[in-house]
Amino acid sequence: MAARTDRPPATGCSQTPEKMAGPWTLSLLCGLLAATLAEATLSPAAVLTLGPEVIKEQLTQKLEDHNATTILQQLPLLSAMREKPARNFPLLINLMNTILKSIIWLKVTSASILQLQVQPSTSYQEIMVKIPLNMVAGLNTPLVKTIVEFHMESEAQALVRVERSDSGPSRPVLRECSSSGSSLRIRLLHRLSILVNSLAKKVMNLLVPALPKMVKTELCPVIEAAFDDMYADLLKLVKVPIPLGPGGLQFDPLSPTIEKNVIQLNLEAKVLDSKGKVTIRFNSSETSLTVPVPANAAFSLIVRQDVVNAMVATLLPSEKIVILLDYVLPELARELKSSLEKISKQIADRLDNTQMVETVTQEVPYLHLTPGSTKAAQQIVMDIFATNRDRRPLFTLGIEANSEVQFYSEGDRLMLNFNGISFDRIQLMNSDIDIFNPELLKDVISKILQAELLPNQNSKLRTGIPVSIVSALGYEEAHWSSAQGAVLLIPYS
Repeated sequence: MAARTDRPPATGCSQTPEKMAGPWTLSLLCGLLAATLAEATLSPAAVLTLGPEVIKEQLTQKLEDHNATTILQQLPLLSAMREKPARNFPLLINLMNTILKSIIWLKVTSASILQLQVQPSTSYQEIMVKIPLNMVAGLNTPLVKTIVEFHMESEAQALVRVERSDSGPSRPVLRECSSSGSSLRIRLLHRLSILVNSLAKKVMNLLVPALPKMVKTELCPVIEAAFDDMYADLLKLVKVPIPLGPGGLQFDPLSPTIEKNVIQLNLEAKVLDSKGKVTIRFNSSETSLTVPVPANAAFSLIVRQDVVNAMVATLLPSEKIVILLDYVLPELARELKSSLEKISKQIADRLDNTQMVETVTQEVPYLHLTPGSTKAAQQIVMDIFATNRDRRPLFTLGIEANSEVQFYSEGDRLMLNFNGISFDRIQLMNSDIDIFNPELLKDVISKILQAELLPNQNSKLRTGIPVSIVSALGYEEAHWSSAQGAVLLIPYS
């Protein structure tokens, strides 16, 4: 099958020697037309949207993989306090040295990262990520036999924005990571003697400027690396081919955008054959892809109608089905004979117990996706043979039919099922008997197709289409629904 290419529309603005009159007018019109075309919205083949819940969960996991809490436990509190930002104030330096001489060691004894917050930034197309930090520090001093403990609460903040590069594709990055003194809370867990409490208070005052600097220098690089790994894993997940019989469907990221507190990935799609070769490529299209997504959805995947049809075409290629009607569907064989008797009893009598029905789906079913309702249109050719020995059919019918399509899910699989069949048109294409009105056979032909064609097609759809992103993001099941020109996937909460 030839690969599909999407070309930008031509403006048709070329000047020839015969048409040089009014060059300024022509240039103005060309400029306006080009601007209009540039502003036209092109819809990608698919859109993956990650909500704040998924961003929080995935980044939290990556922070754990990067041992972020271990980094907190290894913060060099004592050495940071030994830095002398007040070197121009000798009295303050002497005070600090007196305090430090009273400390044997000072370190973080336990640390944890609390629930992350993902919020819209005040700037357009930016997300604010807040990472609350919870720590307990221990102080050992000869002034008391027990460990003096502090409870420290702080917060790292960073911005996620899309960075565009001349050397590579644009991507979301986490930048401007910092921690401010305003988010820092330090308190003494247990009160001891007046002397020890006074020492502890002085230590806490020294930690107020030191801790935010340590978070920025020690933890922020880990947070940035964790976000980079999260996005890299997401791209790998997006590119995992969806198996479709001998071939598959693969998505590739085009460009990311940020809207409020979600990251949106625009995707192109391509159909692969059994050897992994691209047979069809779906790029951006002028077809509208405006699909409402519930605001609380952890993530969503919107797949354009032409991509869905390519998936169905792979699962349901054109085929021929031949049955001996009297053996497989005896009641319908008798009903067909009875209907033919109303046209010609002589012709009906030619049908024997080996009468044969040959059904060919000329084209693969085409799905028309609309909100709450989807129909599959099919073009069918049906030959009726009086016996299985005949080479020529009694007659041939051309049928334009459609079926209701049901979308549902089983685990992370998209399931489809064709329900019922109705005729938009039925016509007599060839007849070995006199010309007759095929509408007279409409009911029985519909029953034959419903008993023969639909079960065959549904059996091929029964395995479903696995979408591994559902389970990979930590969800057991998802909900599929049809929208205007697309299907929508959101996970069950």
